[in-house]
Amino acid sequence: MEINKHIKSCPIESVVSLIRKKWVIQIIRDLFYGKSRFHEFLEGKPDLSNKVLSNCLKDMEKNGLIHKIVDKFDKKNVRYKLTEKGKSLNKVLYEIAMVTVESENYSDKLRDDLKSSFKENLL
Repeated sequence: MEINKHIKSCPIESVVSLIRKKWVIQIIRDLFYGKSRFHEFLEGKPDLSNKVLSNCLKDMEKNGLIHKIVDKFDKKNVRYKLTEKGKSLNKVLYEIAMVTVESENYSDKLRDDLKSSFKENLL
């Protein structure tokens, strides 16, 4: 079997291709934590520009990770919501977070707080 064919058909490679672009994981995390508006995704990310965020959200929508919801009475009132496909990443992101939490020098209290927070919002 040709190696490139194998990689392209690999389910792990497929999902990584959806989330490897800069900011995608942070936006998904923000959505799990209840953020849903454009300006909310910019909070705490000084390196993220409006243009880059806009392009990232469009790509995420195109890839089926999020839905864009436009208020029919106010076109400027836009929210974003995870699709079922986007929500299915919750366990993956939780496990990725736990690799860091379990391996770094977190205090037991912080570790327990982080686990609780992640479980509430990601699982």
